[in-house]
Amino acid sequence: MEQPLVSVIIPTYNRLNSVCELVESLYRQTYRALQIILVNDAGESVRLVEELYPELDLTIVDLEKNVRHVQARNRGLSYARGEYVLLCDDDDLLLPTHVERMLAAITDADMVYSDVEIFEYVLEGVTRRATKRFVFAYEHDLEAMRSFSTFVSSGCLYRRSLHDRIGLFDAEMYHYWDWDFFLRASEHGRVKRVPAASALYAFSQNGGNMSGAHEDMRPFLDRLSAKHHLGELPTKNFFILLEEPEMQSRRAVTEVLWDGEPFVSRIAEWTIEESKHPKA
Repeated sequence: MEQPLVSVIIPTYNRLNSVCELVESLYRQTYRALQIILVNDAGESVRLVEELYPELDLTIVDLEKNVRHVQARNRGLSYARGEYVLLCDDDDLLLPTHVERMLAAITDADMVYSDVEIFEYVLEGVTRRATKRFVFAYEHDLEAMRSFSTFVSSGCLYRRSLHDRIGLFDAEMYHYWDWDFFLRASEHGRVKRVPAASALYAFSQNGGNMSGAHEDMRPFLDRLSAKHHLGELPTKNFFILLEEPEMQSRRAVTEVLWDGEPFVSRIAEWTIEESKHPKA
């Protein structure tokens, strides 16, 4: 029986080394029917990925101007051939059984998402090695998700036909696009949490990606609230919010799968070889 195709959409901008680690993690997947769509948002070339991973079904979309990550995902969707779509940020990673687990879980749903491990790291050459890590796992409570979303888009899998019901990603939501997507998907389909931390979310204290400046995010939070009738929502620090009693009560048991080892990609060896033969 032929495996259904999963189209993996990855917007990327000037993160060649980390996107190679993500592609390495996709190469290691136990589920093989993957179409990988790299949407280069007018950043440095990622064509090297094609050379390093020639055995993968890889589509590179080079945008002529920077349209930011939400629009880039929408552009990627137009190239998707799969029955299913999987989203991932260009600096996150997926453990080898991730896609297989998501497909097993989506049989009675329209979208599934996993728990994650959030990790800080240091660079060893071009490879990231985790220094700290913690599990991010919370019960799927739709009403509670209207006050604080614990949906992580990296690694989520959904039926491509869902877009026929809800439209594309909302490009007006530069911040909170994922929360908006989750709420729309939940309104028009069945969404499930998979209790396994099979996606890895990268976080750096220097230029971290947990959130932008609060003053920049406020207008988007207000827009989200008005769109979904969420009421007044706070723009508190992410880590402070996690310590509040309501969030502590939502914590859930999950399966921890990662051994903590880095995903050494083929660009690491390529970089070493290039250093041995510098260009004149």
